[in-house]
Amino acid sequence: MKLKLIFGLSNLLFLHKYGQVATCPYDPIIKNLIFAGNKNRIKMQNPKRYTITAALPYTNGPIHIGHLAGVYVPSDIYSRYLRLQGRDVVFVCGSDEHGVAISMKAKKEGITPQEVIDKYDGIIRKSFADFGISFDNYSRTSAEIHHKTASEFFKKLYDKGDFIEEITEQLYDAKANQFLADRFVVGTCPKCGNEEAYGDQCEKCGSTLNATDLINPKSTITGETPVLKSTKHWFLPLDRYDAFLREWILEGHKNDWKPNVYGQVKSWIDGGLEPRAVTRDLDWGIDVPVEGAEGKKLYVWFDAPIGYISSTKEWAAREGKDWEPYWKDKDTKLVHFIGKDNIVFHCVIFPAMLKAEGSFILPDNVPANEFLNLEGNKLSTSKNWAVWLHEYLEEFPNQQDVLRYALTSNAPETKDNDFTWKDFQARNNNELVAIFGNFINRVVVLTNKYYNGIVPTPNELSEVDEQTLEELKAYPAVISSSIERYRFREALGEMMNVARLGNKYLADEEPWKMVKTDPERTKTQMFVALQIAAALSSLCEPFLPFTSQKLLRMLNIDVNNWNLDFDNWTLLPAGHQIGEAELLFSKIEDEAIQKQIDKLEATKTANSAENKKAEPQKELIQFEDFAKMDIRVGTILEAEKMPKANKLLILKVDTGIDVRTIVSGIAESFKPEDIIGKRVTVLVNLAPRNLRGVESQGMILMTSNAEGKLVFVNPDVEGVANGETIN
Repeated sequence: MKLKLIFGLSNLLFLHKYGQVATCPYDPIIKNLIFAGNKNRIKMQNPKRYTITAALPYTNGPIHIGHLAGVYVPSDIYSRYLRLQGRDVVFVCGSDEHGVAISMKAKKEGITPQEVIDKYDGIIRKSFADFGISFDNYSRTSAEIHHKTASEFFKKLYDKGDFIEEITEQLYDAKANQFLADRFVVGTCPKCGNEEAYGDQCEKCGSTLNATDLINPKSTITGETPVLKSTKHWFLPLDRYDAFLREWILEGHKNDWKPNVYGQVKSWIDGGLEPRAVTRDLDWGIDVPVEGAEGKKLYVWFDAPIGYISSTKEWAAREGKDWEPYWKDKDTKLVHFIGKDNIVFHCVIFPAMLKAEGSFILPDNVPANEFLNLEGNKLSTSKNWAVWLHEYLEEFPNQQDVLRYALTSNAPETKDNDFTWKDFQARNNNELVAIFGNFINRVVVLTNKYYNGIVPTPNELSEVDEQTLEELKAYPAVISSSIERYRFREALGEMMNVARLGNKYLADEEPWKMVKTDPERTKTQMFVALQIAAALSSLCEPFLPFTSQKLLRMLNIDVNNWNLDFDNWTLLPAGHQIGEAELLFSKIEDEAIQKQIDKLEATKTANSAENKKAEPQKELIQFEDFAKMDIRVGTILEAEKMPKANKLLILKVDTGIDVRTIVSGIAESFKPEDIIGKRVTVLVNLAPRNLRGVESQGMILMTSNAEGKLVFVNPDVEGVANGETIN
């Protein structure tokens, strides 16, 4: 019985006479691929072109690793892979520069919204470029082409009568003399009781809210309790699209969309769709292009996804192409890459908008990821609890692929995952350096040592050689299958298995020993190892583009594509001259990691200090009560641990009136030798108390810092003598 492999661009077909999987060297790989494919019932397609969108980042702050893991690394992997396949791809994104987040940042920094978006667009744009995110176009929603596109989109729906016009009651801050957009209101979530929920969403339970739903709402501008005031707005009646959404998503994408995406959409639809406002009372954004809408702007959730279309238009104009097929041709595959907080907007609201407009295609898939946490805590821009991309690029120069690898290996594809610096270090040192880098280094070094860098002519292949090369042949299709099912973590693991295959082959064959006894056999061994190295240069490109470029340069390969020619073994033909070895990856030392951990600890301390609330005032006392206390300045002369007690130190303290013994519960915070000579404040007329057989004659006054660490209360001016009273 024979197994015939047909390598396609998007799938691997297995044909067998009896419909079974035959035994072959790469049996486990093929079985996994078949069963995974059957389980998920992939919709096999062969589109003419691909439109790939990545969620528009808000220009109210830089990019952090949560954004990268959730959206930008997976979308870049997918786009790079498709280009290597020779596909027609446009990969678009852009800065989201409207909405309340921008206005809030401007108010906080005391600058204009335009200054905010210019600042962060520059940081974000440069970070993406330096990190190797291969957008075909990165635009801005403040661009004229976007204002025009969004306005025309709104006007078309308005003219068709697709909106509902209503006078509604909105929250209004009388002191600030303005209506409050959702993010300018905080209050208690009616679903979970979170007291810091925003007017559009509770970030604790994830519920979508209206500002008027909040209990005890407060204006974030003035702190005042807002009042309800009438205002006119336009609404998209989502309830009209209930049947369409149920058929398109709940029926049509039941088996091919990720469970986390499908589940959230189903819950939203089953909960009942209601009209949703598409306009807002704001002073920053795109003007509503109809009469009677003065002072009103398009709601940011309405204009932002249209940014994908305007970015595509901008790209097409620059490249001399027609943008419409990428958004209106049924043979185009549209894929949105987003985080889970954007699922409803991209799977319910934006498709309803596109359906209402009538001429646009709908997304084929929306492979949203879950959230990435940092060292056990939720990432937070406002609290600076993040690893910022632009800072990473400065502190880890030329190590873009290490972060790409760590984030993809730990991608939150189906559940929230956690990024830790120790795991980052381990993945670099134990995987990239020890597996991938080690294999490539040995192959290139030995080829230069034995053959002056010229690929040797192989002799007859052994059974091990043939099995190794047959397994290598299977990997492009295996990796393709994972990528096309948006399983990028799985795909990366299979790519690394190619490097493991090479390492195992070298370890088993030991060409450095064979060359001494059978140099002709060594030529074949090195030829096989070089084919694996050449395959890796292409297979790693979607995941590790900078590494791929280094490897291509080392192997002196000009053309990089996914469809490797295994039949004639021309990946690296005999006689081909390769270059000198250079390290693909370098070990990351403990000191570099500790520096990052210390930075996060400093952030945690700063947040604790900022958020720490003072203890409530105690009951009132009379002056006479305070006057009874004799508080004096003193100095610690001696200190030792109390035997068999973990928390107590025995201190000898000069109080100015005597030298006395005081037992203090500070042993877990201070070493005895570190506090000798320390100036302290002492309550000297506290009644003596026997503690473990030692009479304590007073009390040392202490407080605590933001970390909860004990701190001595003492005079901060020199020259205050022991015995001076504190009144």
